[in-house]
Amino acid sequence: MKVCIFGVGAIGGYIGYRLGAAGCDLSGVARGATLGALREKGLRLLEGDRAVSVPIRAREDPRDLGPQDLVVLAVKSPALAEVAPRVAPLLGPETVVLPAMNGVPWWFFHGFGSRLGSARNPGGVDLAGSVLRSVDPTGSIAAAIPPGRVIGCVVHVGASCPEPGLVKALPLKRLIVGEPTGESTPRLASVSAALRDAGFEVEVSSSIQKEIWYKLWGNMTMNPVSALTGATMDRIIDDPLVYRFCCDVMAEAKRVGARIGCGIDQTEEDRMAVSRTLGAFKTSMLQDVEAGRPLELDSIVASVREIGALVGEPTPNIDILLGLSRLAARTRGLYPEGVS
Repeated sequence: MKVCIFGVGAIGGYIGYRLGAAGCDLSGVARGATLGALREKGLRLLEGDRAVSVPIRAREDPRDLGPQDLVVLAVKSPALAEVAPRVAPLLGPETVVLPAMNGVPWWFFHGFGSRLGSARNPGGVDLAGSVLRSVDPTGSIAAAIPPGRVIGCVVHVGASCPEPGLVKALPLKRLIVGEPTGESTPRLASVSAALRDAGFEVEVSSSIQKEIWYKLWGNMTMNPVSALTGATMDRIIDDPLVYRFCCDVMAEAKRVGARIGCGIDQTEEDRMAVSRTLGAFKTSMLQDVEAGRPLELDSIVASVREIGALVGEPTPNIDILLGLSRLAARTRGLYPEGVS
């Protein structure tokens, strides 16, 4: 299988390393120091005190790589509008795109959401085929990477990038994959098999949107609150006032999810208890603040607010969280001005 990693950072690098070690024909699109490191040393994984590597054909211009069987898209969502048109040279007639990204994706309502108009939800809004302005404001992402190309992926992997081209991974290596339409297809079976052969614990879901929403349910509080406060996860949860606010935000997101077929049975308190086990953990958004990188507020928070408005579900606490975190990000130059 010809595989290209677009975004060879922590998650993309780890998925790429394992696929390359399993025998895939591996390439990657990278820039700057990462491109140089990949060309000089290959894609490396830290095992104990030593780094092991797999060969990777690294290029800055995707046109130098040509069509692939699988493109793993592992970039931060603020970069996606710029990245999406550059994916085109990698797409052949049967190429699959596997986004390994956080938050609500541009393809979320592809083949999903029509149940809202059913008898189970009288007067509900049919969101099937909808494009969210918070995620894809002009529709350019969907135009460049049609949702029909996508197999959805929820990443439960712990990885970091100590230096360009070098990945450090935790034991957790679980991936949930599924067709946006919920169908079982040959291409889904092929991608799942390749990931299993690479050593991942792969679960195939008939409702990948529900899996995305569940992961988002925890991320959408801890990430922006940590970005606002600079606090690790344990300190956020240990503050009773902040804890209660996070639970109120999650309750709103839970009600929005129920309206779109992404119901959650777990209580907010039980989900927070899971987060508490991570201890003094720095969220990805806090790491982005400290590194001066743009924040993924649109796909993680604004998208939930937008869907809530579409289905008529009030989100006052989510609105507060978005407003405060967005303003804090703007004062640091980590979120564009003029976006509301």
